[in-house]
This record gives sequence, structure tokens and C-alpha cells, in this order.
Amino acid sequence: MPIYVHLVRHAQGYHNLCQENHALPDPDLTDLGKRQCEELYQSFPYHDKITHLVASPLRRTIYTCLLSFNPDIAPDKPRVITLPDIQEVSPFPCDTGSEPAKLLDEFPDDKVVDLGLVKEGWNDKGPGSEYAPEPRKLFERARRAREWFRDLGRDHAGEGEVNIVAVTHGGFLHFLTEDFEGVDYGRGTGWGNTEWRSYEVVEENGEVRLRETGESARRRRGSKEGLTETEQMELRAAFAGAVEREFGMGEAIEEEE
Repeated sequence: MPIYVHLVRHAQGYHNLCQENHALPDPDLTDLGKRQCEELYQSFPYHDKITHLVASPLRRTIYTCLLSFNPDIAPDKPRVITLPDIQEVSPFPCDTGSEPAKLLDEFPDDKVVDLGLVKEGWNDKGPGSEYAPEPRKLFERARRAREWFRDLGRDHAGEGEVNIVAVTHGGFLHFLTEDFEGVDYGRGTGWGNTEWRSYEVVEENGEVRLRETGESARRRRGSKEGLTETEQMELRAAFAGAVEREFGMGEAIEEEE
């Protein structure tokens, strides 16, 4: 049976309002962000197919997931599994998660939010950390995340079609999908708040990939053709270079490795 991943960028947080707010640690959703979640809840067409809910452990992604896909905390809905590998790219306070103990205080019910994968050090983005904003490490954790989605789906494939909703962040979504089309370097992403796209998990030449479904691609670009592989590779190198120049913790990747 196929494994689908519906990727969602979080709703508007206070850090999205102005650059000065990037100094806010693990910020809340704005009132507009909460309304965006309500709109997503009303418009998302696959609620009845969802088998798993996954979110980056930052507070805005957890709340986006809850408000958009389980606003009433219904017991028949899947709990939100928090996955550190899909946290945001930058080391700014707004993109650095809270300590595990603080998250547990805020989300104490593991039947609603599962923090089992959130360990001490998950929010360390220093040079020695696996979560440092270095292009090589970003591509590596994106690879790990894709494999994690595959394994999660395989564990439940015998029960029918798997539909995973994963709420993550604008910058990291480009690494996760390996699609750099539309990147706005001023915003650090080509995804809008609560924008969602659907992908099928596939394996190509021993690598796990996320292939956007035809329906998803048509919904966002109509009949317009997507980028060629060469164009994607050029944008990949440019975006990796921009990350390296911005944060200066490692070497940019210029070629596929």
C-alpha cells in the first residue's frame, strides 16, 4: 500500500511579524495564525484518511498540528508524534526549541502529544551538534526524516493506505522535499503559512524520496511545468550556499553526494 506524507508549514507565529521578533524564544502563534489553523481544518480534504500526526517539537508546529487536525482533542484521533529531525534550520531563538521539561509541562498528556523522541540536547544548534545549520547536516537529517516516514508507514502498511500529516518549517521543507523552487531568500522559504502539499514516499536508487503527487502539483501550479533536475541542482547549491553564508558553521554542498 502507498505511503503518503502531507507536509504542512506552520501557521503564523510572532516571529513572522518582524525581524526583531526573531529574538523571541520558541514563540507562540498569533491570532491570525490560529485563524489560519481554523481555515486549514475546514479546507483540508483528507481528515478521514489521516493515520499519523507528526510535528516538529517547536511550540508553533505542535499547536498548528493540534489546532488544524485535532482541535477538539478527540480520543479517536492519532496523537501528535514530535520529531526533532524536522525542526527549523536557523539557530535564532525563534527557531530553537524549548527544553524537554518545559515542553512536558505544556503538553503533559502523551496520548495527545508524544514527546518520546525529544531528548536533552535536541535544541542545541551549536557547531558540534547534529542540528547545527550546516548544509551537510541539514541534508543528512532531511534524509533521516524521509527514512523515518518510510519506516513509520511500513509499520502500519498492513492496515491499509498510510497518510501521515507532518507539520514543519519553511526553510527545512526545501531540504526535506529536495525541491527548491520558489525560494524567497528574504523569507527563507517558498512556502506560505499553513500551505500544504502531498507526497508519496518512494525509493529510487536506494534512496528514500518524497515525490509530490500530481493532484498536489496541479493544485499549486496548474499546468505549469516543474523545474528540471539541473535547475533543481542549481537552486540546491545556491540555497545551501546562502545557509552557509548566513550562519557560517560548515561548508556548502555544491554537488549531489
